[in-house]
Amino acid sequence: MGEEKKRIQAYLEQLKKKVETQENYGGEITNEAAKLDIRDCPECGAGRAYQKGLTACAYCGFIFMDTKLTDGVNIRKENNS
Repeated sequence: MGEEKKRIQAYLEQLKKKVETQENYGGEITNEAAKLDIRDCPECGAGRAYQKGLTACAYCGFIFMDTKLTDGVNIRKENNS
């Protein structure tokens, strides 16, 4: 039983050393002020939270982006399942 306890302690010490030398995933963390990215509709002036893929105003229906899918290598216009 004493041998197994020593092995466990040695393993835990190895884990502690790894944690101490480990780097943050994605690099160093930088502090920056909180911000909100808002865009106004040019048609009615309504504010909207900017999100990728949002193509039309929820209030007046103004089209921000008119994107048409074409047959590509991995994406088809119809039935992409």
